[in-house]
Amino acid sequence: MLKTWIPEEIPEKDELKKRIKEAGEKLYQQQMKLKEHKLPVLVLFEGWSASGKGSTIGKVIKYIDPRFFKVATMSKPTEDELRRPFLYRYFNQIPEAGKFTFLDSGWMEQTCKDCLNGLEEEAYTQRIESIKHFERQLTDNGYLVLKFFMEIDKKEQTSRMEHLHKDHDTRWRVNDFDRWQNEHYKRCQKVFDRYLTDTNTSIAPWYIIDAADRGWAELQVLETMVNNIDVALQNSAHSAPLLPNVFPLVKMPRLSEIELADKVMEDEEYKKELKHLQKKLGELHNRLYRKRVPVIITYEGWDAAGKGGNIKRITEALDPRGFEVHPIASPEPHEKARHYLWRFWTRLPKDGHIAIFDRTWYGRVMVERLEGFCSENDWKRAYNEINEFEKELSDWGAVIIKFWVQIDKDTQLARFTDRQNNPEKQWKITDEDWRNREKWDAYETAVDEMLAKTSTAYAPWHILESVDKKYARIKALKIVVKELERALE
Repeated sequence: MLKTWIPEEIPEKDELKKRIKEAGEKLYQQQMKLKEHKLPVLVLFEGWSASGKGSTIGKVIKYIDPRFFKVATMSKPTEDELRRPFLYRYFNQIPEAGKFTFLDSGWMEQTCKDCLNGLEEEAYTQRIESIKHFERQLTDNGYLVLKFFMEIDKKEQTSRMEHLHKDHDTRWRVNDFDRWQNEHYKRCQKVFDRYLTDTNTSIAPWYIIDAADRGWAELQVLETMVNNIDVALQNSAHSAPLLPNVFPLVKMPRLSEIELADKVMEDEEYKKELKHLQKKLGELHNRLYRKRVPVIITYEGWDAAGKGGNIKRITEALDPRGFEVHPIASPEPHEKARHYLWRFWTRLPKDGHIAIFDRTWYGRVMVERLEGFCSENDWKRAYNEINEFEKELSDWGAVIIKFWVQIDKDTQLARFTDRQNNPEKQWKITDEDWRNREKWDAYETAVDEMLAKTSTAYAPWHILESVDKKYARIKALKIVVKELERALE
């Protein structure tokens, strides 16, 4: 793209000022429409060192109410961020509905630096696929993603760096990598050009900005923004296309086919197995931490199926410094205002740690689907988005263990009644639990579809028959131990 790019002619000075003023006023007017339509805008600035990314952001945001935007400088990843998936720190920054986020560099800069430091071809290809999935998921979920590359030639870059270095107060802005980039301009240009070509898509295209003149750069960015915002506002009611599944699936039984009657365990056998498996799990946890293997264990299932007790038997075996349990309830307002996976991305563990989710991102295709909290297009699209999300975690190196905790309607009724009549357990039962029970058949249909479409080879579902809670707890421990041993081989 850079090699074939032809810059436009810079307007005369008076015309330039006039158009900047008009575009700025238009952006000022648009911000209220964005808030009204709940349209989030993510603006990514990439480009050469000293090309004016920061100063251009500063000029653009003066037209926006400061309550409606955030600026983030994505400098070198911290040690904590390096222990998370590549996209973790970028998903963290996505804006709330109706607001802007401006990123001073981002996933392009980090990827290109990794390439210059020897990122292997296979890893690069995987990274590009992850980025394209990330950008497409955002746009499919109503985000406007604007990507600007600030272009200057080597002579201009050299001049700007020399100017910055002369002033004691700005000398710090030119670091070792900036100087290295200038010295190896052609090599960097080749890497940039490949990345731009590989990630230039119809839903999130690149806009190359002629940044040799700062006023002209400001105008290009402003006019591109206001034009794209106009289009996005017009298209905000449109549904995103559904994509075919491309992930290998593991065949799952329907819930009605799962036999529950003979899945029981005697107390003596239970205590013996529990002690043995918990000891084994504790030993594996130490090895996980030493080898920096992340683990994600998820629980879904019927109300009163025994998820909490099952989780407790697993956590009893773990070092409390190395795990966290996330009880997932209805999203908070700031969570609801973002992509539905945001609150799960932000809860991912560091490598070597374990995250246990009591309810998960699968709420999108169950409760949100059945209660009308999202559109039909939203939940149908979510199957593919979830498979992509879990593939991202698997490629990162995470062990993903997904449990569906299964009981029958009679068992649930008996447990609901026990909770209702026992003062010590009444906090566990709510009116919503009873309402959900009335929709058992609809939930069963949704769960069957969920299991069929999201049990992948890299993140399969495991059924825990839980009419006898002791049986389910031991089965879960055996599965966790087996999967961790396999990952540590």
